[in-house]
Amino acid sequence: MNDDRPVLLETRGTCLHLTLNRPRALNALSRTMVRLLHEALARAEEDEAIDAVLLSGAGDRGLCAGGDIRALHDDARASGRASLEFWREEYRLNARIARFPKPYVALMDGIVMGGGVGVSAHAGLRVVTERSRVAMPETAIGFVPDVGGTRLLAAAPGELGTHLALTGRSVGAADAVLCGLADHYVPARLLPALTEALGEPAVALGEPAVPGVPVAGIVQRFATEPPAGELAAQRDWIDACYAADTVEEIVRRLRGCGVAAAGTAADELLTKSPLALKVTLASVRRAARLGSLEAVLDQEFRVSSRAFEHPDFVEGVRARIIDKDNDPQWKPGSLAEVDDQEVARFFAPLGPGEQELGLAPGPTDVPAREGQAG
Repeated sequence: MNDDRPVLLETRGTCLHLTLNRPRALNALSRTMVRLLHEALARAEEDEAIDAVLLSGAGDRGLCAGGDIRALHDDARASGRASLEFWREEYRLNARIARFPKPYVALMDGIVMGGGVGVSAHAGLRVVTERSRVAMPETAIGFVPDVGGTRLLAAAPGELGTHLALTGRSVGAADAVLCGLADHYVPARLLPALTEALGEPAVALGEPAVPGVPVAGIVQRFATEPPAGELAAQRDWIDACYAADTVEEIVRRLRGCGVAAAGTAADELLTKSPLALKVTLASVRRAARLGSLEAVLDQEFRVSSRAFEHPDFVEGVRARIIDKDNDPQWKPGSLAEVDDQEVARFFAPLGPGEQELGLAPGPTDVPAREGQAG
């Protein structure tokens, strides 16, 4: 009989194995799942018999496709507030994962997007496979990268993170490692053996257990070089074009650099929400100047709260996911029509009756980059 619990917990030797268990929904996160993960990590942190935590996804399609977009869409249409409370708990979970004191291994096999990145890419040991497709695709639905994603992307080499944030493109194993979204490549066929070995670290390594050390050694023992990626060979034009201070200038450089792939990227950007693009660029640039993940998550909560209220989010989900006509009617409809003050509003402190996330001490405001709104 199938187990319909949304998160499965199993202790294998000294490893607590957490399985996201909504395979029909590509393991999309619900508020219940976030709470169950919080509770499991809190217990594992205190349990001296647990040396490590392993996160994986049920089914063969992916670890997690993100939050439950349809539920968020329906809440936004109804002018609800449940989504904000979901994000409040989810972002706190992202911070907990990043600060978890024991080895936390995330198997980023298959599709890993949005909230799936949040529960995996902040882990201490992040494993990708030949099936991995990792992305923060929010601009396509009128939203902005969150779950600490703007910090991860801001830390990528050169302007690779800006490219991925604005286009929302997915990357495979080698490019995920290059961009700092993952650490090790393990062929998918070896994941069952890796999972088994993590439960018996001393046996797997043939040596006495040393807390924290054997887990990394086991993962490295299974790891190998990934198949070649794409981004390393594209660094020249990506770094030159995406270093611009505005989305308009980025598009102009992409069109003018004479590289076919750059022109394709420019065309791709112009299908996204103009407002989401500008807020995303500001978010990534600001994240690079914030001193901690907690401060970035505080900023992202403000941005998500404002994006949730804006009609582009509902329209983007309608066009891309519900009706699938791929013809969103963005408001405003062009980059030129996006007002700098509207962009800045996404980063302003939340108003009366609204509660900040409040993970980091002190204000999260940072000066805008010269020539850039916000």
